[in-house]
Amino acid sequence: MVAVLLLGVLGYGGWKVWRSVDPFTTPVSEGCQVTVSGQSYTLDLEQSGNAAIITAEAMRRGLPPRAASIALATAMQESGLRNIDYGDRDSVGLFQQRPSQGWGTQAQILDPWYSSGKFYAALVKVDNWQSEDINDAAQSVQKSGVPDGYRKHIDSARAWASSLSGSSPQSLSCVNRSTSKGSSDTLAKTAAKGLAGKATITTTTSSVTVKATSTQTVWAAVAMIMASNDSAPISSASVGNASWNHESKKYAVWSGVTGPSSRPSGAATATAGTVRLIE
Repeated sequence: MVAVLLLGVLGYGGWKVWRSVDPFTTPVSEGCQVTVSGQSYTLDLEQSGNAAIITAEAMRRGLPPRAASIALATAMQESGLRNIDYGDRDSVGLFQQRPSQGWGTQAQILDPWYSSGKFYAALVKVDNWQSEDINDAAQSVQKSGVPDGYRKHIDSARAWASSLSGSSPQSLSCVNRSTSKGSSDTLAKTAAKGLAGKATITTTTSSVTVKATSTQTVWAAVAMIMASNDSAPISSASVGNASWNHESKKYAVWSGVTGPSSRPSGAATATAGTVRLIE
């Protein structure tokens, strides 16, 4: 019996080692993942791009990450973070807003920037929205027939808002196995619009570079750019001495830490970040 047990233990240990180096291990699905406070939450590439727009619109309006948390929890429940052209009665879009209820035309609501903006415009009119329970704040805007439906998305929404707002550096990783090179201008579009006036974003044919006086703003821009990689697959990203390199089978982790600031000519001390497209 002892010999059998020993063989069993050795066999299990050998299996674990084999699994750790097995080249045939099933790769993760394409998408992006945030890891905050030891918990990971994954979205596919379409969803992560929409999450970036929702967060970018909050930042464009000068709203805190909590606003993005509420909006993301709402869109996760209402549409699964997909910009759908159907829904209950005349509901459409990320937030399932209804033209007949004054949210705008169907075409307007199907613009993620417009629908996000309309959500925030309604949210800031809610008393105590900055301290109210996230589910209840969302319900105050949506008036859903499932009033507690947003609650199950709160942890994920908060993690994504924290990462995309730059509040949780080095928390985002993505997998996109496409070999079709996209446009750096398209890749940078969400961050550039959301952070206009707060960061300088420049592009070349193969990279996007961000500079800002706030390190958090740079991390927000880099996270938004990475989350938008459905439009242009990326190979690497860096902020200071921290770096990330795409891996096709798993969500790669960041290495290093944010390094010293760089000082561009004629500007205040700034932090720089770069995202590179696949070659």
